[in-house]
Amino acid sequence: MSPRLPVFPLGTVLFPGLVLPLHIFEDRYRELVRHLVAQPEDTPREFGVVAIRRGWEAASAEVSLHDIGCTAELRQVTELDDGRFDIVTVGRRRFRLTGVDAESRPYLTGEVEWLPEPSGQEDLAELLAPRVLAVFRRYLRLMRTGGEAVDVELTEQLPEDPTVLSHLVAATAALTVEDRQELLAADDTAIRLRNELRLLSREAALLGQVRAVPVPLSELAVPVSAN
Repeated sequence: MSPRLPVFPLGTVLFPGLVLPLHIFEDRYRELVRHLVAQPEDTPREFGVVAIRRGWEAASAEVSLHDIGCTAELRQVTELDDGRFDIVTVGRRRFRLTGVDAESRPYLTGEVEWLPEPSGQEDLAELLAPRVLAVFRRYLRLMRTGGEAVDVELTEQLPEDPTVLSHLVAATAALTVEDRQELLAADDTAIRLRNELRLLSREAALLGQVRAVPVPLSELAVPVSAN
């Protein structure tokens, strides 16, 4: 029988090892938090975070979800006076969503298939990691010189482990949800790193072109249509 998880649709992509704070205000997700808190201490308190392909978080009947997600492990819970929650979670493990149940509980649940990082291309990942690290450092420098807020500690303490690096780059680079989803769904670390080389090179080139524009960026803004 396939494992079953509570499912939390979001407009973002979670990666293993990355922190995801959430403010819980909908009744159904308050119920989800209460369900997790009530689990025995030795039971993983985790739910599946899946990026929304189409629809809105608040309208489960209209939501279309990507099929690859990542579990979020509940690490900290603060209940507010009005019953809302502020929680801190950490990405734990990837999965493929094989079925969704919108009827059994107030929140979505889903049958999942776990997606561990397969072995076999470790040597290639070890070769790609330093290249991704170098391009990512250049990308962060361009972001910082362009006035973007960049965590200084991040630029100085980047991980060397290929898998950890691949997840950090995917989560912190200014990529689209579609780009991040592609990286989450990559079959292994080497493929993810190779895709990140392509995406980071693209983004760094775009940033370099913008920095070369000899007029203030505000002058290039297009007025918003009233329609």
